[in-house]
Amino acid sequence: MSMSNEVVAKRYAIALFELAEQDGTVSQIEKEMELVKQLFQDNGLQSFFSHPKITIQQKKAILSGNLKNAVSENVINTLFLMLDRKRGDSIAEMAEQYIQLAMEKERVADAVVYSVRPLTEKEQKEISKIFAEKVGKQELRMRNVINPDLIGGLRIRVGNQIFDGSVSGKLERMKRELAAANA
Repeated sequence: MSMSNEVVAKRYAIALFELAEQDGTVSQIEKEMELVKQLFQDNGLQSFFSHPKITIQQKKAILSGNLKNAVSENVINTLFLMLDRKRGDSIAEMAEQYIQLAMEKERVADAVVYSVRPLTEKEQKEISKIFAEKVGKQELRMRNVINPDLIGGLRIRVGNQIFDGSVSGKLERMKRELAAANA
């Protein structure tokens, strides 16, 4: 991903985001962008859309075929505009940038919760409430990862912050404190 690629992607994402804000469709389009991102990541469409031998018309046909009725007009228009300007290779990054903008506005952050056993919906909601406040967000989008090595308790990662309330984390801290006391 070249720097210019990222800059280009961000420009389109901001333009689309501003349209969405006017229409009140920020979170709807965010869901559509998840779809676009998946389409490009999972199906290796990235190389297809940046291929110079494939015509813009062919690219548009494939795109609208894959996204028909799944995304709004503003999204399709933005993607077509990117193809017209030979920026097909920036589409996945643009989707990612848009999602980031929407999450900023909605004061939502992605969080990974590591636990020994799967957490219930209720537990995840409670954790989201407590930790969203700690990081100045309204809510956290949780992904629960099972990690038996934790022994018990939880470890939570929000962005680059880690909250470690796991038993193994506590044992680790105790070991360090003992080592320091004996030094």
